[in-house]
Amino acid sequence: MNITGNTIFIPGATSGIGLALARALHAAGNVVIVGGRRTDLLASLTAESPGIHAVAIDTTDPASIVAAAERVIVEHPELDTLITMAGIMRVEDWHAADGFLETAEQIVTTNLLGPIRLIAAFVEHLQSRPSATIMTVSSGLAFAPLAVTPTYNATKAAIHMLSESIRLQLADTSVRIVELEPPSVRTALMPGQEESDFAMPLDDFVSEVMGLIESSPDATEIQVENVKFLRYGEARGDYPQVVETINRLDPHGH
Repeated sequence: MNITGNTIFIPGATSGIGLALARALHAAGNVVIVGGRRTDLLASLTAESPGIHAVAIDTTDPASIVAAAERVIVEHPELDTLITMAGIMRVEDWHAADGFLETAEQIVTTNLLGPIRLIAAFVEHLQSRPSATIMTVSSGLAFAPLAVTPTYNATKAAIHMLSESIRLQLADTSVRIVELEPPSVRTALMPGQEESDFAMPLDDFVSEVMGLIESSPDATEIQVENVKFLRYGEARGDYPQVVETINRLDPHGH
């Protein structure tokens, strides 16, 4: 992915990593369209960041995804990059079904079906561009589990393997698949995470991500240094220690 000159749609960019990345990509010389459910947030975001466009979208609603995709492609036919940012993280208790089932289903709908439906809505258009990128968003927890967030971990592991697989399928097209693998970052993804000493400062994370995109435009995985402890535990042979460490230092998911 090139650092500049793209037209980028980022559903799930009204807060946290998505919003910070949208602003950084816009500042780097890209046309950026953010997506979110709340039209009031979208209006304030575009007012605060002139030049950034906005489209209403609910990534848990298949009809909303189709409608938003049609609008984005009509209004921005030069669109060449999709970043599937929208996601949720929730604590679950799996001792009884009423402690986790409804929450788990919501997480799967948002974190896994959402990106799949988004890619389905845009993949044909992206193949028509001379060069295009789909950036998926997994997590360090795709590679080492946090005990209190089992379905989140599972959906992010699925996103990793989905990225690996569709990269193989689309190798004969103009579309590249890039996987962003955040560590814990100081956002409102989980209660208390914005104040967590364990989490990486948001500005530091986005700055490092932008540097990696610029220095390694052909990378298939974007990994800041903080996530490598989680990402490569099995390869290093210290996976049990990694799992013990994150569940001791960050037992509540932040």
